[in-house]
Amino acid sequence: MWRFLLAQTEEAVPSEAVSTAQSAGEQTTATPPSPWGSMLPMILAFIAIMYFLMIRPQQKREKERREMLNSLAKGDKVVTTGGMYGTVVDLSEEKVTLRVDDKVEIDFIRGAIAQIVSKANGDKKK
Repeated sequence: MWRFLLAQTEEAVPSEAVSTAQSAGEQTTATPPSPWGSMLPMILAFIAIMYFLMIRPQQKREKERREMLNSLAKGDKVVTTGGMYGTVVDLSEEKVTLRVDDKVEIDFIRGAIAQIVSKANGDKKK
């Protein structure tokens, strides 16, 4: 990659211009431009694109999920990540107890809830 950049800088300053300047008695100190000067905007643009296309949407989804898990209440109908439907009958900080059938209650960790199907007060969620 460095050879490619050096070849570009050599093409930018024709050797004829350098030789005529030297033959005219002028002192020139040709310092090649820093490759970081031209690459830095590309690197910053790449980082900005990665942030807006990948990191920011993921943070937004994670925030929505946290809010959904914090809004769980008794009587909510939910679906777990395993695909099991149930009604919340008990909540704690780490655990959720779901009634999946008459007289059948199963404990899940709070993070196992994938979505709320309907709230206890009758509101339907997506």
